[in-house]
Parts: sequence; C-alpha cells; structure tokens
Amino acid sequence: MAPRNKTRTVARTRLIDKLIEARRKRCILVQGPAGCGKTTMLVAWREALLPLGFDLAWLTLSPDDNDLASFIDSLVASLAQIDADVCQEASLFGGRGVDDEAVERTVIALVRGIGRHTRDIALVIDDLHHIAAPRSYKALQWLLDYAPPNLHVVLVSRGTCPISLGRLRDHGLVLELDMRDLRFTFAESAEYLRAQLGTVSEHDAREMHETTDGWVAGLQLFAMRLKRRRAASSPGTSATPPIVDAPLHDASSFAAYFDREVLSRLSPSETELLIRTSVCARWCSSLCVALVGEEQSPADIAALLERLETDNLFIAQIEMVGNKTWYRLNPLFRETLRQRLRERSEAMQRAVHDAAWRWFRDHDLPDEAVRHALQAGQPAAAADLVLKAARGLQVAGDLRKLVSLIHQLPHAQVEAHIGLRLWRLQLELYARDFDACAASIARLKADIPADDVPGRYRLVLLIVAVDVQRDDPDSARAHLPELLAAPANADSFSIGARNNLLSWLHMRCGEYEQARSAQLDATRPLIGGSPLMGTSAGVLNGRALVGFSYALEGQFSQVERISRDVLAEADQRGNSAAEPACFAAAQLGEALYEFNDIAGTRKLLEDRVDVLERVSIPDSVLRVLKVLSAAHWAEGHRLDAFAYLERLEEFALRHDLPRLAAHSLAAQVQRHLQCAQFDDAESDLAQLAAIAARLRPKRPLTWREVHALAEEARVNWCIAHEDFEGALTHLHELVAFCGEHGWLHQVARLRMQSALVDFQRGRVDAARQSALSALRLGHRLGLVRSILDAGPGVVDFALQIVSAEPGEPVLAFYVDRLKAAQAHTASLTSMPLARAAASGAAPAGIDALSEREAKVVSLLAQTLPNKKIARTLGISPETVKWHLKNIYGKLGVTSRDEAVARMRDLGLEP
Repeated sequence: MAPRNKTRTVARTRLIDKLIEARRKRCILVQGPAGCGKTTMLVAWREALLPLGFDLAWLTLSPDDNDLASFIDSLVASLAQIDADVCQEASLFGGRGVDDEAVERTVIALVRGIGRHTRDIALVIDDLHHIAAPRSYKALQWLLDYAPPNLHVVLVSRGTCPISLGRLRDHGLVLELDMRDLRFTFAESAEYLRAQLGTVSEHDAREMHETTDGWVAGLQLFAMRLKRRRAASSPGTSATPPIVDAPLHDASSFAAYFDREVLSRLSPSETELLIRTSVCARWCSSLCVALVGEEQSPADIAALLERLETDNLFIAQIEMVGNKTWYRLNPLFRETLRQRLRERSEAMQRAVHDAAWRWFRDHDLPDEAVRHALQAGQPAAAADLVLKAARGLQVAGDLRKLVSLIHQLPHAQVEAHIGLRLWRLQLELYARDFDACAASIARLKADIPADDVPGRYRLVLLIVAVDVQRDDPDSARAHLPELLAAPANADSFSIGARNNLLSWLHMRCGEYEQARSAQLDATRPLIGGSPLMGTSAGVLNGRALVGFSYALEGQFSQVERISRDVLAEADQRGNSAAEPACFAAAQLGEALYEFNDIAGTRKLLEDRVDVLERVSIPDSVLRVLKVLSAAHWAEGHRLDAFAYLERLEEFALRHDLPRLAAHSLAAQVQRHLQCAQFDDAESDLAQLAAIAARLRPKRPLTWREVHALAEEARVNWCIAHEDFEGALTHLHELVAFCGEHGWLHQVARLRMQSALVDFQRGRVDAARQSALSALRLGHRLGLVRSILDAGPGVVDFALQIVSAEPGEPVLAFYVDRLKAAQAHTASLTSMPLARAAASGAAPAGIDALSEREAKVVSLLAQTLPNKKIARTLGISPETVKWHLKNIYGKLGVTSRDEAVARMRDLGLEP
C-alpha cells in the first residue's frame, strides 16, 4: 500500500512538475540516500496523477522480500490492488516453480493483464535497495522490456539499480532523479524551516541548509531539536537558539540523531514500546499490546501512537483493515530501534518474537507468524503453523505463499514432520519436478508408520496424482486397490481427490460410464459445511472430468454444456479454481472447434495456453495445442499450425510424455502429406512407429491410443501414395479398434475416410454404405469438423450419396449444415484483410518494428519454430512469443503466415 499522505510543508513543485511531464515514460528512476524525501515526493505525485486518468500501484520492499518468490508475490499483489483482473492469469502461476521460464511466464502474464487494462498504470517500487538477488532483478528487467505502453515503472532506491536502461534512454523513455535533484534548494529549505519553526533568520536558514546540504531528513531533525530548545528557553523569547555544530551527511549520523533527539525525549515505557514494534514490518495497536504484555495499558499505547503520528515522529499509516489501523516505522528509525533491541539479551529478543508470532497466529496471518516463530527459536511451532495453514492456502489457490512458508522452515524440521513432507511432495508435483517427486515418494513409503492410515492413504493419492501428470494410466491402475480402500475417517479432500482420480483412470481405461459414476454417485466433499469446489479435489474438477468423458466418446453437445457451466463458475472463483477452469476451457475449445467455431476457439484458448501448460494435466495441454493447430490450418495459417504441433512435441519431450509426442507426430504426418513434404512425413511416421513399439510391452493402456494414431498416420500415408488397398486394410482394423474403445467421433471420421477410399477405387456400393453409416453417427453426435477433416471433397461426396437417398431427409439436412460449415471455413482466409480494410487503419510497415522484431519476422519467413528462433537470437521461447504478439499488432495481422505475407508485400524478403 502507498503511505498515507500528510500535510506537506514544502510543495516541491519543480520535482512534481518534472514527474508529471514524464508520466508516460517507461521508467522513472529515483536514487538518493535515506531521508532525502523520495517517498514523500512520490506520494504527492500520486495525488497529481489520479485526476489525469492514471491508476497507481505501490510496492514497498523490505529485507524479507530478498527472495524471488516473495518478490514476485509482492509484485503481483501490489498490482492486484488496482484491479484483480490485471493479475488473474499471473496469480495462477503461483507455486508452480520459480525457474526462469516460470518467472518469465508470470511477468508476461502480468504484462498482458496490464495491457488489457483501460487506464495507464504507474507502478512505484520503493526501497528497491533491499533486493540483492540477481534473479529478482532479471524479473524486473523483463517487466521493463516487455511493458505495454500503459505501464510506467518507478524505481526508488538508495543505491544503484542493476537494471539495463540503455535502450530506453536512447528512445527518451527514462527520467532519472538523483541527490542533485532531490536535495532542497535554499528557498525550499527556508520554506520548510519557517513552516516548522515560525520565524527563522535568513542567516540561520542558510547555515542549516548548507550544514545539511539540503538533506531533507537532516533539516527535519534540526527543526525538531530547535523546536524543543525554543520551548525550553525563557517564555516570550522569539530568537532561534544557536545551531549545534553537528553535520548530518549520512544514515549513521541520522541514526545517532534519532537516539539523541527522538528517543531521549520519550519516556522509558514509550521507548520500550517502539523498540519492540521494530521487530515487525507493520503493526497495529492490538499487536503493540501483545508485544508489551501487561507493562502498558491499551489506552496508553493508543495515546502514544496518536501523538507520534500527530507530531510526525517517523511513523506512517499504511492501511485500514476492518477496525485495525496498520502502521510502519520510517526505515532508518526502525533500524535504530532494532539496533537497540539487538543489544538486549537473546532471551529478551526471543520473548518479543514469541509474543509477535502468537499474535499473528491468532489473527490468521501465517506468513508473519512463521517468520517470528523461527526468530523466537521455535521451529517446531513454525512447522505446526505451516501445517495448519497449508490446506487453507491450497483452497484459496495461494500456492506461492505455501511454497514460501515451507522454504522458510529448517530442512530438519520439514523432515521430522510427515505432514510437511507430504505437502512438499504435492508442491513438487505442482512444479512438475518428477525426479524430486520420485525421491520423496521412495522416502515417504519407508518412513510413514504402518498405523498412520490417513498419511499412507494421502501418499497413495499423491502417487496416483503424479501418474496423472506423467500421463501414465498403467502405473495408476496398479494402485487401484489402494485407491479404492479409503479409510473410514478420510477427510473431504481425500474423498474428493479419490473420486477425481478414479474418474480419470476409468476414462483412460475406456470405462466412460464408470468414470461418470465416480462423480454422479459420490457424496459431495464438504469443507466448513460448503461443497469443496476448487482445487484438483473439488467438485468443479469432477464436473469437468464428466465433460471430458463425453469428449473422449465424441458427444460434444454434452461437452459444451458442461464445460461452459464449469468455466463460468470457475472464473468467478478465481485462483482457487484454476485447475477446473483450465480443464473446462480445454474441453470447450475442442467442442467449439468441432462445431466449426474457429474464431471462438482461438479467442478462448490463445490467451490461456501459457497458463494451461503450467497448471493443467497433460490431457488439457494436448487438446488445446492440437485444436489451435487445427484452427490455424483451417484459416490457412500453415506456419502457425505447425508451430503449435512443434510446441506440443517440445512439451511432451520436456516432460517425457510419449502419448503427447505421438499425437504431435501423427498430426505432423498428415500436414506434411497435405503439403507434399513426403520425406518429413516419412521421418515422423518412423518416429511414431518407434514410440508405439516401445510402449506396447510396458504400458498397454497408453500403447493402444498411440497404436491408433500410428495406424491412422499409416492410412494417410497410403492414401497420399494412392495405395488404396493398403489404406482400406488399415482402415477396417482401425474402425473396429476405435469402436471397441468407444472413440465414436473417430469411428465416424474413419468410416467417412473409408467411404472416400472405396469411392476412389470404384466400389460405389461399399462407399455408399460406409458414408451413410458415418453420416448417421456424425449427425447423432453432432459432429462437424470430424467429418469435414476426413478428406478433400468430402462435402460434395456426401451430397452425392444423400441425393441418391430420398428417404433420408434428416441426413440431407445434416449434409446441408456440413456444406455451410465448409463455405464458412473457406471464407476465413480473407477475413483478416477484410477486417483491416473495414477498420480503415493501414497496417504498419517495417519501420514500426524494433530491430529485434524485424529479426524475428525474418526468421519466421524461414519457417523456424519458436524454439529455434529463440536459440538463434539468444533469447527464451517466452520472449519470442511476446515479440510475435507485438509484431502481429504492429503489422495488423493475426498469424505467422500473415506476418510473413505482409513483409513480402512490403518487398522485404529475408
């Protein structure tokens, strides 16, 4: 929160005017020593910005934020104060890892949220000198580099910021203020002293100004001392007492002044209160009462706080929460007080922290409670606090805070608590650190006592959850007896997780009715008397799994209804329902594509795909990337279609997910064949066959889907080479295989493909029978794209078949719908140009692109995927994606293909 404004005795108009003039610059850098008025100046600037249509976010850092996870969490929270929607996507990455890729994705999600905000945002990051971690500065650098035009970052520090601003300086996007700007002019010093002291001679004002060199804090302390001396002098005397020759040029002198001029004027009990509050970054009156125990009355404490604030004695109000007013100390004043506390006995220091952690525990503030419990020398109490808070943080979707709390605990303390080790395993699973998961599982199996039935059952749930994320139903099925043997006293989370894991396992076994029964026949898990809605164990995830069971069968009308309802409710619940939101969005996107709503598919999924890759299970990622590839192909964007398939393959290889790799390879075989790229198709086909052969003996459940993909790819290969007999041989076996496993939409597509092949061979009667069977099944399931994607000329062929069947009016109507859908798809390739013409805005030329963006477009024209572009330019794939967004906007296009075409229109070949 920004500090509360107080009446200012010096307006500092010259600096405020500079800041207002620079309000649209990318970065404002304010550097100067403690006590030079940096924060006070920016608080005044904040007031001036608000009427100009700006929103201002404020983040004051402390030594506790010198941790990457804490820094990112605080950054997200500060922007959420403006608008929670700005940070909704970024918040979903919390607790999913703090590797460079995860942090960059979080920053990019923040930037996207800010870019969608309708007003300009100024983000003040105060006391940046408390951050020393290089990776935190790397995240800040990304924020500056990727910032949209409506984000303006203000960095405030006592020292030099290790941030690269050269490019922004070259473009005139930086304002830098240092001590030369921040120090008071003589006129400002005189104005300040007169406001504080009344009558001050010009000679005395100049002497104090020169003694302090215009240092605001030094003037403030001089004024305080002179006020006291004047009050102590003879009544009626108006002359200013002589100035003590004690120059103030640095923070250590400032601290000495606090000792002499502030603390020495307070009563021992008042000084003791302030010394004890210095252990806390923020405090309120009831916390003060807890810190001093029975030594002071609540009334005395309230009176002291009021007097300190009224006299401007270095405390500031920061926020009001409920009936509590929260304060913080001036950083230098706090350091002076902390130094005094450090001079006390270790037992006394621990006693203060002990009182603090107990108060924070009782007021449900676990992060501060844990920190103080550790400083009180009570790691066991800190561990108990984390265990108590963990479930609530999970339900709230605040995984980042849970990760931070567990990291604060000593390793030995975590190892001593089975409950904490189980939570650590769950967080390793969220971060997809499968090697760490395997090691943790092995140790927990050995260490959980046999009589700890709930603990052992929770471990089983986590083991199967790891199998879900590793896309290994064969391993999960081996744990089915343990999964079904839930203890009688199992809690709601365990029951909800079991139901959802059973649904997933039944689906991967082809048992769709059983999958739905696991949800529909189960008792709703409750927490606090209300249904457990969010998280992987919640009811929303269970409903999404029911939708998924229909998607696997091809009943997309059911999928659309269920996924729309789940997505709407999950979006309302925010972070706490991130997993079901992602799962439902993936299914809805697949349903929209099936119904030929190409634009709706892209609009729904393209902004969610980064979050989905981090948050959801492999089945969701698979569907989203395949559907986006197919949608781009339908629009004629071949480069983008291949890019999404390559992204799927990269994801699969990174996480060792052979089924997902097989899906990518099978789709690439089809696309390469459609482009007459036979060598590439043959290479992908060989890789696909190798995956199937490797999986068959060890993972039969996974193998059967990969086998179907390999067979379908072989069918496409045979058709492309006019080996129709070979194609039919594979098709007949494949139709039976898919029917046996309940993949009905694939059965419909394959029967139509078989009909097209028979028609090519002149077997008209067999073609008619297969086509009618495919159309009847397609109409019953409501399929569109599954039929259209069966092969070229499918609509004309279907019209010919149905026209010869006068007794099939329903099929005739269905084929008319397919014809309309085909016509709509054919019109998609001209839509971007039509939209640009309708808007009246001509796309920008090459001069609008930065040097880096121009290089990205040049590499795009060489059909390089994101990963190879990133490697070529020495940047991350996330940065490439960000550049692509900017390039599309500047060129007035929506895809890679359109961007390359636009560059060629401008006569700019790579």
